[in-house]
Amino acid sequence: MATAIWRNASRLRSFNRCLYARSLSQFRSSIPSSTTTPHSLCAPSLPSFPPAIPAGAEFKSLGIYGRFLSNSTATPTENQEKPSSSSKTNSEETQNTGGSQQSSGSEGKPVRGGPVSWLSFLLLLATGIGIIFYYDNLKKRHIEEISNASKAVKEGPSAGKAAIGGPFNLVNHDGKRVTEKDFKGKWTLVYFGFTHCPDICPDELLKLAAAIDKIKEKAGIDIVPVFISVDPERDTIEQVREYVKEFHPKLVGLTGTPDEIKKVARAYRVYYMKTAEEDSDYLVDHSIVMYLMDPNMEFVKFFGKNNDVNSLTDGVIKEISQRKK
Repeated sequence: MATAIWRNASRLRSFNRCLYARSLSQFRSSIPSSTTTPHSLCAPSLPSFPPAIPAGAEFKSLGIYGRFLSNSTATPTENQEKPSSSSKTNSEETQNTGGSQQSSGSEGKPVRGGPVSWLSFLLLLATGIGIIFYYDNLKKRHIEEISNASKAVKEGPSAGKAAIGGPFNLVNHDGKRVTEKDFKGKWTLVYFGFTHCPDICPDELLKLAAAIDKIKEKAGIDIVPVFISVDPERDTIEQVREYVKEFHPKLVGLTGTPDEIKKVARAYRVYYMKTAEEDSDYLVDHSIVMYLMDPNMEFVKFFGKNNDVNSLTDGVIKEISQRKK
């Protein structure tokens, strides 16, 4: 590069000398001589040569050569600046690329939170509470439907009369023969048991006695309580008489032969059976039911052991009131 600059500089100096000589010769020829100089004193004239470079062309050539020189000298500098600029550009591009990679990496990388956010937790909690309330209401509706259905079944009219009751011929606690016709015209509560019963029969007869008194007090209805023995071997007339006196003065006790008891028990659908036979001490397993019979000695309704005095009283009054309408 230094050699090229030196060569260009040498050419420029040679060119300048030529231009200077040419310009000087033209300047001298254009000056007129004011005095006449003896020919002898004049220097011998030099032969005139045609100009090597046309007039005016030297300035154009000078401009062209100047541009060439400036281009030749500026080219290495530009070549030197281009790598630096390109290196700067590359470094900037590298930085931009790195920055973009970092930014893209930071933007593309998902932000991982905890496994359960507060929003998802609240949604899950609300869903659980809603499900609990839904099934709780569903359960309540189901229970209400069952309750209403059971009430409807209990309170609905009967499809027909139960085949309970019928004719019988027994002996009362006074030794008198009686039949079902002797009880017609009156409302009757009939209970089957035996005098040697340790606990159930006394409890049921006490309940029966208390209920008929309350029925009389509340509704003014007279009810005839009847006790029929299912133990004819031991329940004689005297035994039944002493037994019924312990519960209520209106209580009627009935007994009879084994066949007569079997017949009346079959008519009222009553189950009874001896449980053991050791000497004369035995128990009789039997149905624990009270039968409400209307004045025609037809079956109306039965009341089981689960009814207390109040429910028995209200049930009897209700049934009689419905029948009287």
